[in-house]
Amino acid sequence: MSATYLMPTYNRQPISFTRGSGSWLYTKDDTPYLDALTGIAVCGLGHCHPQVTEAIQQQAATLVHTSNLFGIDWQERAGEALCTAAQMDSVFFANSGAEANEAALKLARLYAHKQGFKRPKVIVMEQSFHGRTLLSLSATANPKAREGFYTLDDDFIRVAFGDIDAVKQAALDHDDICAIFVEPIQGEGGLNTATNGFTYLEELQAECDAHNWLFMLDEVQTGNGRTGKYFAYQHSKARPDVLTTAKGLGNGFPVGACMVRGRANGLFGAGSHGSTYGGTPLASRVVHSVYDVLTNSDIMDNAVSEGSFIRESMVDTFGQHGVSSRGAGMMIGIVLPEDMDCSQLVDRARDEQNMIINVTGSHVIRLLPPLNMSRDESTQVVERLTALLKPSF
Repeated sequence: MSATYLMPTYNRQPISFTRGSGSWLYTKDDTPYLDALTGIAVCGLGHCHPQVTEAIQQQAATLVHTSNLFGIDWQERAGEALCTAAQMDSVFFANSGAEANEAALKLARLYAHKQGFKRPKVIVMEQSFHGRTLLSLSATANPKAREGFYTLDDDFIRVAFGDIDAVKQAALDHDDICAIFVEPIQGEGGLNTATNGFTYLEELQAECDAHNWLFMLDEVQTGNGRTGKYFAYQHSKARPDVLTTAKGLGNGFPVGACMVRGRANGLFGAGSHGSTYGGTPLASRVVHSVYDVLTNSDIMDNAVSEGSFIRESMVDTFGQHGVSSRGAGMMIGIVLPEDMDCSQLVDRARDEQNMIINVTGSHVIRLLPPLNMSRDESTQVVERLTALLKPSF
């Protein structure tokens, strides 16, 4: 496979797939691979879901793009559906999670500007990941992703994830904070969850309410049924002012969204933000089709039961060796001992077990299977992971 004309921005694995169906990917010679990563939490309904495929085919043959100079019926319908699912008031459609997060951070700046702040700050978390555009990269903690890009660090205050006391201390130390931006579960950072679970979000919102800050949630990875709720914050009583999402929003079609309510509603006006491709008829119809599938089936309940089965099975087998689990629904972290060599697990899973996985945070196997994975397939995930890990113990 030649990459002569491609910039070397990806450390690609030595394999290529030509088709997919449900939980499976297939190479050119039709060798099947069990996909427990789904394009990094993107194809939540599995590959080539028939209802989504039909929507793409019909809309591609009808109208792909007109621009946001005109009304777009499917965009209105997708916006209503998504805001209903998210309990938000209005939405801006973008093309990716990074763009959605950039919109959120622009909203925070505009919110602060209207209050007279000259250089406001946003509280973000250690081990966070929010994207690779310049402002979202500045909010990101990953040193490797940030290196060489002269990030806008003066615009952010970074505190430990899950530490509400650190947020309270930041409020005492700084009088120019305008928002908190946080992932309910840190995906790239190692499937990190707060010690008090989703109650942490309620504590963060209380701080935002007390100081008149925007409470902003990055649900790019946790949204669209991934954790067993349409959005992860719905496991709590918290309500964000700004909510971003992407990945599973289009089940493989590139689309992102930034939603607002409360203090953030009405901040953007004509000309204050935009996107040439944001919310095309095609993208919007895909969003609506994903919404239809998620809300008219038991897929999210399935994500809870199958995710629990995988986590519990792995801990039952390897708990005595110090293995634990993290996450919710089909956002699964299998936490291995920190001194264990995990550098070859991704390659070995692919080559020995015909299974696609990921390792994040150096020692956490990250699994992001389809929400509608069957029990037989979940059992195969457990069996293949068990065979992969047993030699190490």
